[in-house]
Amino acid sequence: MSEVDGVDGHRPPLPLGAAADLIGGYRWIEHALYEVLGSWVTDIPLPGVAIHLDAQSTRHAWHASLWADRLPVLHGVDPDSLTKPPHPAGAVLTTLAGSAPIPGTPVTAGWAWDSADDDGVPPDPPGALPRLAGLYRVVLPRLVVSYEHHLHAASAVTDAPLMRALRLILADEIEDWHAGERLVQRLVTRPHDVEAVYGFQQRLELAAVGSSLASGLVRFPAGIGSG
Repeated sequence: MSEVDGVDGHRPPLPLGAAADLIGGYRWIEHALYEVLGSWVTDIPLPGVAIHLDAQSTRHAWHASLWADRLPVLHGVDPDSLTKPPHPAGAVLTTLAGSAPIPGTPVTAGWAWDSADDDGVPPDPPGALPRLAGLYRVVLPRLVVSYEHHLHAASAVTDAPLMRALRLILADEIEDWHAGERLVQRLVTRPHDVEAVYGFQQRLELAAVGSSLASGLVRFPAGIGSG
């Protein structure tokens, strides 16, 4: 029997507080993705992309609702107070949305992307394709890794409802990730596209890697940790 297994070879459950932090973080991530993708529906004027993003935005809203239902009840704790950006997912998603700088990078005039030019004018944020590539080549793959890690670490004895939610959401995330990757591959048609895509991917990866996270999008408790 592995040292991480409990009675009869079953894994012990995560401490209640640790589970609450993770689930609250998942709820925040899914709600943030719902808002970001929803804002892109009208912001990205590419044929067929709006329908694609609208459907996925709605899925993320449903995922957030599922996680709200799975939040543990802790004495004296408002369940909504557990819904907060986990580290480093908050930095990654705010970078994706363009509303915050990558930690440790200088900011000029409050701008999140690059320094202003000589006239003090900030550059435009990344275009549609870099943002889509960042979502489907960094954010969703890392989110899938975190969910898979949690599913592997969960206890079949005590975490059955949580594991059902994880499996449902994982199936959606993997389907959306693959559909998004197909979309990005169709849209990358010029050398300039490749340069723009990989430049923004690097920004997002730095937001995660700069936090010393080994994999995934959230930090797990010591002993079962992903990063």
